[in-house]
Amino acid sequence: MSISPVRKNDQDGRSYAMADDEGRPGTPGGPSTSVITKVKPKTKRPNLYRVLILNDDYTPMEFVVHVLEKFFQKDVEAATQIMLHVHHHGIGECGIFTYEIAETKVTQVMDFARKHQHPLQCVMEKK
Repeated sequence: MSISPVRKNDQDGRSYAMADDEGRPGTPGGPSTSVITKVKPKTKRPNLYRVLILNDDYTPMEFVVHVLEKFFQKDVEAATQIMLHVHHHGIGECGIFTYEIAETKVTQVMDFARKHQHPLQCVMEKK
């Protein structure tokens, strides 16, 4: 009489065979034990993106400071420093985020600027 291996499913739904060593030559007569190891997949850190504000000649400085406070949780001092950097260098970094968050922030800033009739530009770039 031959007994086929018992099949079991692990938590992920994959099946595996449990060997039955009873009755085979060279193995003890008692029940056997099996060691099953699972390889844990390595997760990769998500890519990060810089959210940048671009300078223009029409958007008021106070509006840019307001945007930085509202959408990037900057205090007045930090927002003013970023705004002055944008004013003098043409571009300034508002923050670094994962793709989805950066994309959302860019959209929020652009919609808010359009709603208030300002040509402010906000973009994102891979870090």
